[in-house]
Amino acid sequence: MSVQLRVVLDQASQVVDADLARAALSLTAGLVATAPRGCVVSALVPRGAEVPVRGVQDVRGLPLGRQELAAAWQLGIAPGVGGGLIHAPSLMAPLVRHDRANDNDQVTVTLWDLDAWEAPERLSKAQLVWQKAMLKRAAKHADAVVVPSHSMAERLGELGRFGDRVRVIAGAAPEGFAVPADASRRREDLQIPERYIALAGDADSLLQGFRAASQAGADAVVLDAPEGSEPALADVAAAAGLPERRAHIRGSLGDEDRAAVLGGAAALVATSAASAWPWRAVEAMALSVPLVAVESGVHRDVLADGAAIVSTDEIPDAVIDALGTGERRLRVLAADRSRAFSWASSAERLWALHAEL
Repeated sequence: MSVQLRVVLDQASQVVDADLARAALSLTAGLVATAPRGCVVSALVPRGAEVPVRGVQDVRGLPLGRQELAAAWQLGIAPGVGGGLIHAPSLMAPLVRHDRANDNDQVTVTLWDLDAWEAPERLSKAQLVWQKAMLKRAAKHADAVVVPSHSMAERLGELGRFGDRVRVIAGAAPEGFAVPADASRRREDLQIPERYIALAGDADSLLQGFRAASQAGADAVVLDAPEGSEPALADVAAAAGLPERRAHIRGSLGDEDRAAVLGGAAALVATSAASAWPWRAVEAMALSVPLVAVESGVHRDVLADGAAIVSTDEIPDAVIDALGTGERRLRVLAADRSRAFSWASSAERLWALHAEL
């Protein structure tokens, strides 16, 4: 009889967070590709969802939709889930009492950010309450909590009693993430200028990124701006000396559009020091884009020598170097560092974790 690892794919029919949804599907494909002999991958999904990953052996549709499932699991009610080996690529998990020793039931979860503690203003009140409640359930019932960096593991240890249950397994860029053949047309459709730096960060941290663009004589393209934040970010750009016409604020983009924008950037500047996994910076490395990142534990762990990691005040000078004499060096370093991350490698480590448990 084969060993079955069931992956929770809660966003299979309703995407709530595009990065987490992509990561869940990429990890599932990696688990299928790296499954040890005698092991198979199955999926747990909300009512009515389908799984677009080849090789998944069985899909169990749960009796509730995603929203109802989130509410039930927050209360510790997990109808129709069953036991066995379960991995959730997020905090959306059936975290209830189970017997690992006698029944070999295991539940592991993944935590990609600590926004509920570090940036609560980014979340609605309901999201804030849900995330904090689910982390409490994880502290009580999870057999392991996976985080993507050692820095985040240390921070998590301050938020709950997890003991030796925290494991570090990194993420990666989306499988096959590359600049599309029609990148120029896509940038034109998005009204992206010819010479620009891309910025990834929150409103509070973008000031120095805009200032760097101003001093380097380049436009700035902000990625993943929350809906409705354009006027406020334009004001931040103006305060940094970058006219509104040179500040291009864009929201969430699909993989190909995002790759087109990142691939055409003279550099990516990651301005946030939060503990969250740096999705855009990792994608930029995969495209060999020169990378400048603000000093933080996560950037030291994840980007390492693949980026120019500097203090906030040093960002403008670092960007000027990245656009000039340092460009070639930073492109090579980014490409080299990007090889450290793949979903196949992450999947292998997750299989090893369940074997250890």
